[in-house]
Amino acid sequence: MATSEGSWRRFSDSEREETAPEPRSPLLAHQGAYWKNAVGFWLLGLCNNFSYVVMLSAAHDILSHQRAPGNQSHVDPGPVPVPHNGSSRFDCNSVSTAAVLLADILPTFLIKLLAPLGLHLLPYSPRVLVSGACAAGSFILVAFSHSVGTSLSGVVLASISSGLGEITFLSLTAFYPRAVISWWSSGTGGAGLLGALSYLGLTQAGLSPQHTLLSMLGIPTLLLVSYFLLLTSPEPRDPRGEEAETEARQPLICNEAPELKPGSSLNLSFHERWTVFKSLLHYIIPLVLVYFAEYFINQGLFELLYFRNTSLSHAQQYRWYQMLYQAGVFASRSSLHCCRIRFTWALALLQCLNLGFLLADMWFSFLPSIYLVFLIILYEGLLGGAAYVNTFHNIALETSHKHLEFAMATACISDTLGISLSGILALPLHDFLCHLS
Repeated sequence: MATSEGSWRRFSDSEREETAPEPRSPLLAHQGAYWKNAVGFWLLGLCNNFSYVVMLSAAHDILSHQRAPGNQSHVDPGPVPVPHNGSSRFDCNSVSTAAVLLADILPTFLIKLLAPLGLHLLPYSPRVLVSGACAAGSFILVAFSHSVGTSLSGVVLASISSGLGEITFLSLTAFYPRAVISWWSSGTGGAGLLGALSYLGLTQAGLSPQHTLLSMLGIPTLLLVSYFLLLTSPEPRDPRGEEAETEARQPLICNEAPELKPGSSLNLSFHERWTVFKSLLHYIIPLVLVYFAEYFINQGLFELLYFRNTSLSHAQQYRWYQMLYQAGVFASRSSLHCCRIRFTWALALLQCLNLGFLLADMWFSFLPSIYLVFLIILYEGLLGGAAYVNTFHNIALETSHKHLEFAMATACISDTLGISLSGILALPLHDFLCHLS
């Protein structure tokens, strides 16, 4: 009986060994967590930048039309904008679209400038909730606005949402495998393409700007769902180990202030922060130049690149410019797995050459066709997206785990600084060009 009992036990143990899924479950769980986090960060990038992009795509409409109550059924209900000077060769709004750019970027710049000094004291979850609420508020406020001032207030809300979200989610990538950076970057590129394309497509189809904006209110909800329901804590196999897992788990699921951890930004001294900042300058400066050049083009020149010999109206041409630019950005921000660029200063040089070429065309008007401008704008977007994704990927490779959260939060001020400078300079350029006869 003992032999029989022993044989039964051995058979039972053997059967459990054959049928138990334990040997495969850690790998499957790791793969499942990887894809959940990959999709989660892609959706976060998409939702975070969506309202920002839509506001820039709607910039010409925001400044061209002060809608009267009850007259919102048509795509272009307002009067044709009156040029500064009746003899000007440009079709100008009274205010440059750079005004919308500044409203869309200056709050973001302020948030990113002050964030390294204390934003890390606020847990991640409240930041995400504020970001989602501001995004929803921006769509509602601009949709129901009857004045440019109110619309610009809605644009400011979009800026707060995008800026707070970007610094939050880029900091959060420090607690995950480096692969999530490329997914986040691809998602932000997808936001540009989907945002510009959806605004272009819906307005081209005859939907009013108001109803177009209201149809986008599902995006802030998707942001919250992606963060709270889709993201997981890092796996124990993460190179940073269980310490990183514990550290990342708390801000994800708790509302209390995070505890001090050896690798946390909370523990860095001022000297350490300054040293990390100086080490990032060779990436920050090229990214500032790239974004300065491309947004000087986008918000300073797009509106003035008007071709009268096409079937597209001025507003439609502007929307096509924005959509093609965002298509280029999406393609290059999704290209990290097949094309990596270490020397991002070369991208800055090429983008500055783009700016010089289009400025020369503004003065001499030598480009004969809008389709040539379409190609240049697509190329401009490719350069900008490549600069963004490669900059943050290189920083992730070269920065120690202890400093990575702070480095990511600090470097993301680069694009915002470049965009802010371009908006400030684009305003007087708009006035100067619009007074040319």
